[in-house]
Amino acid sequence: MTLIDSIASKCNRAAFVQSWTTHRLFWLSVVLPTFLAVLYFGPIASDIYISESHFVVRSPEKQTTSPLGLIFKGAGFTRSQDDSYTVQDFILSRDALRALDEKLNLRRAFGQGDLFRRFPGVDRDDSFENLHRYYQKVVVSTQFDTASSIATVTVRAFAAEDALRINQMLLEMSETLVNRLNERGRQDMIRFAANEVIEAEKKAKLAALTLARYRNEKGVIDPERQSEIPLQQIARLQEELIAARTQLLQLQMLTKDNPQIPVLKKRIEVLEDEVKLESARVTGGGRSLASKAAEFQRLALEKEFADKQLASAFASLEQARSDAQRQTLYLERIAQPSLPDQAMEPRRLRAILAVFVLGVIAWGVLTMMLAGIKEHQD
Repeated sequence: MTLIDSIASKCNRAAFVQSWTTHRLFWLSVVLPTFLAVLYFGPIASDIYISESHFVVRSPEKQTTSPLGLIFKGAGFTRSQDDSYTVQDFILSRDALRALDEKLNLRRAFGQGDLFRRFPGVDRDDSFENLHRYYQKVVVSTQFDTASSIATVTVRAFAAEDALRINQMLLEMSETLVNRLNERGRQDMIRFAANEVIEAEKKAKLAALTLARYRNEKGVIDPERQSEIPLQQIARLQEELIAARTQLLQLQMLTKDNPQIPVLKKRIEVLEDEVKLESARVTGGGRSLASKAAEFQRLALEKEFADKQLASAFASLEQARSDAQRQTLYLERIAQPSLPDQAMEPRRLRAILAVFVLGVIAWGVLTMMLAGIKEHQD
């Protein structure tokens, strides 16, 4: 055999090996995955039905007291995004799953699919935690549009009726949750207002009893009003005293021996004693009305303040009862749960085509890598 024949034989063997390697890679990376995809997405993969619903959580809009606000705003409803997040969290919670499983038997409903998509699947883990992971990953998904505050609930099931029933029950439980939040808010609001009324009543009664006790002990009803009569009496006595002194002065200047002079002097003394006595009743000593006025005013102010607090507490209680009569949160259904008339998943042709395209890409990449390695070795 010549050297040329030997080189040609080696080249033919290398070409054959390279061709066989290329064909084997094509079969392993393209043909076999595509065949398995056709086999799975053809007769094996179970149909999945999807039910969707849309809702929004709203609360009554508070009326503004500003005149300008009254012009630009009217009665209506505002979006409550925080409560929408609360409802979404409840939909994906274990409590919602437990209620669904008790009433709809989700383990039976989701144990009817193919081996790769049913519950419990290949691992045969039938625990509640695994069911909850399956529930969040496969069964239910939620989306929230922050611009419109509309939440979307998507439910997947192997039967159209199961998807519809799960979606309906989730919305019913969400409405129950919102109503429970409303009821709790009502009870707390009324209970707080009622407690405020009870405390205000206690303070008002205590202030009234304290003021009454002070009146009984001091023998006074209202020092300010009671002092009006003595002050008027003092003013009248002072006018008479001034008139008597003026008359006495005139008599002493004109007729020093007038027999009325001693009478006028006696009258002046009596009037001065009367003025001192009446003044003492108003402003003198510890038993005067002036000494009792300060404490009386303090007790009267406490009673007045307690009465105003009681009136304010009653007004708050009435307002709380008025607010409790109307629902503070509303779960408004934008779109009712739909009953799917055909399976939306799996998208068989697209899935098979995707497997084929990815296999071709993988085959091309592997072929280039092997060619580079072979060239490096040569």
